[in-house]
Amino acid sequence: MNHESARSGTAIHTEVSSAAKKRVIFCDFDGTITENDNIIAIIKHFNPQGWGTLVKDTIEQRMSIQQGVGDLFRLLPASMKEEVIRFSISNAVIRDGFQELLDYCHEEEIEFFVTSGGIDFFVYPLLQPFGIPQDHIYCNRADFTGERIEILWPHSCDEHCPNGGCGMCKTAVIRRYPAESYERILIGDSITDFEGAKLADQVYSRSHLTLKCRELDLPHHEFATFHGVVASLKERQHSKKEGI
Repeated sequence: MNHESARSGTAIHTEVSSAAKKRVIFCDFDGTITENDNIIAIIKHFNPQGWGTLVKDTIEQRMSIQQGVGDLFRLLPASMKEEVIRFSISNAVIRDGFQELLDYCHEEEIEFFVTSGGIDFFVYPLLQPFGIPQDHIYCNRADFTGERIEILWPHSCDEHCPNGGCGMCKTAVIRRYPAESYERILIGDSITDFEGAKLADQVYSRSHLTLKCRELDLPHHEFATFHGVVASLKERQHSKKEGI
C-alpha cells in the first residue's frame, strides 16, 4: 500500500469511528431542568443573614462551589427541615420540553445523566415522575441531624479535576465516558458546568454558562426550552448521517 492509500484508509477509519460514537448527555438540574436555581431560591426565601456575600463570592469564583454551597446551608437550622423541603419542591418549575428530551433519548438510545450540584431532598422528588434511574442521577446530599443543615458530597473530584472543590464533580463523571467512544453532550447554565463544557463535544447553554462559553470561545448552542435542544440534536444527527 502506498502512502496516499494509507492516508486515505486512516481518514476513512477515523470517519467511521466518529460516526459510530455513542451519544451521552450530561444535564444540569438547577436552572436547567428547572426554570429557577433551587438553591438560590431556598436561601433567598428564608433569607439568613450573610447569604448574599456567599452567593456573590461563589459565582465570581472567589470560593469553591463546595465551600459556598456548604456555607449557605449552614446558615439554616436543621430544625427547618420540613419547611425547607416543602418550599423547595413547591417552588420548582420543570422547564418546558423536558419529557420530550427524555423521550428522544429513549428512542435514540442516548444515555441520559442528571449531573447536579443540587441536593437530594429536592432533586429526587422532582425527578421521580420522569422515571430516571437513580444511578443516573448525580447530586449532593443533606444531613439534618445536627444543629445546622450540613451538605454531604458523595461525588467528589478526581485527580484530573482542575478545581478540586466542585462538591459534585461533573467532569469526573464525564471522564468515565472517553471521547474516543462517546459524543459527550452537556446541557447547563451555571458555574458548576464551566469545566464540563470544556470537555464536551456539544454544549447547550443558558445564563452564566453562555457568558463563559463566549469568554472562552467554546462552541455552544443557546436554548430556552428543551424543545429547542431536541430540535438541534435531531438536526445535528441528520447532518452527520448526510455527511454535511
